Amino acid sequence: MWNEFKEFAFKGNVFDLAVAVVIGAAFGKIVSSLVENIITPFIGMISGGIDFSGMHKKVGDADFTYGIFLQSIIDFFIVAGVIFLVIRFLSKFKKKEDVVEEVEEIDAQEALLMEIRDLLKEQNNK
Repeated sequence: MWNEFKEFAFKGNVFDLAVAVVIGAAFGKIVSSLVENIITPFIGMISGGIDFSGMHKKVGDADFTYGIFLQSIIDFFIVAGVIFLVIRFLSKFKKKEDVVEEVEEIDAQEALLMEIRDLLKEQNNK
């Protein structure tokens, strides 16, 4: 059982996952900062300074701050859009790398056989 655990833990998948979590957390902080410090003030400037976080409704002793909820929804869509654009941008680079790796070398014997095949096709078409 210990050997199976060591094989699983050191296979690489666990380390890749740990690195992805750490990088994801750091990227989340960057995107949150972008939303809070750049995009939200810009949207507020365009919309005439509307601040959703101040919207609330008092019913009896309860204070429903639905504006903070609306702001969280807007932040979610902005963060999701930014992450979508970054992943889309990165996937274009990955596709280019995959195409380069798919080129296979053909050995001399296969190249000769392909040349013979092409010559036979050419003779049959005449």
